[in-house]
Amino acid sequence: MGTQGFSPRTRNDAQLIRFGADAARVQLDGHRYQVPMQIRVDLSTGRGKRASVNGAPLRGAEQLRSEVATLVFTPDRLSVVKGGPIVRRAYFDRALGRLSPARAALPSEYTAAVSQRNAALRRVAAGFSSRDAVEPWTAQIVALGAELVAARREALARLAPPFAERAGELGLPEAELRYTGEPPSREALEARLERDLERGVTSLGPHLDDIAISAGARDLRSFGSQGEQRLAVLALLLAEAELIAERSGAAPLLLLDDVLSELDPARREILARHVVQLGQTLVTATDASFLPGEPAQLIEIRDGKVV
Repeated sequence: MGTQGFSPRTRNDAQLIRFGADAARVQLDGHRYQVPMQIRVDLSTGRGKRASVNGAPLRGAEQLRSEVATLVFTPDRLSVVKGGPIVRRAYFDRALGRLSPARAALPSEYTAAVSQRNAALRRVAAGFSSRDAVEPWTAQIVALGAELVAARREALARLAPPFAERAGELGLPEAELRYTGEPPSREALEARLERDLERGVTSLGPHLDDIAISAGARDLRSFGSQGEQRLAVLALLLAEAELIAERSGAAPLLLLDDVLSELDPARREILARHVVQLGQTLVTATDASFLPGEPAQLIEIRDGKVV
């Protein structure tokens, strides 16, 4: 919440406030590029959440994602591999924004154009508008769709080599990322217009594309074990962390929740070597013996209290 503006557990902010209370605050103090930094996120039951950096308010709490580079692993993050295409598109679009901040708004701009075209399709089908109303949004989808596909492919091209290398070290050989989809053309969209009018949705474009995550000839979504899917997600996280550090000169903060429980000792050591080289990492574990090496700081929580 403090670095991304939302919780990985819930999007209902009211659930983050202690029972019986009507407000909560997350405050983080640290350094960015050796400069002191304080982040505050305030939640209250009667108003929207507010965020500030060094006392300067942000337009929205989600802006924190562009202020602080944070990569998160939670057990449910395996859905990036084993879930549907919509989960992978969302994950890689966020990665696109972190690797190319100038293009961070491109996915949402494209999504807005699709929503406008879908609304125009439904108005035409209901007899409230002419087909001419669809044309401007078709042009927008062609232009923005081509940009988005190119940006996604470029991000994948940068991620693929370090992803394959980290996956191989973790015991997942021949791992690769592959984009499946082509830029939408005006001709293809016009050929589907009757179908789109009937269904009220745009049936072609990068909002329907997918990213294949494979090892050798096996698509890990369908033919990977849960252990292999976990290794693929970890390799993705490490690859992106390296690219962010290379681009910005500062490693991202890594938040790894219950990442060690299904890794054998050798893989825990491999993971530890990489995170030590990257920067600050917060790791949760049910047992301190799971932690490879000696942590810089160990906080033990027992019966809800720090001991």
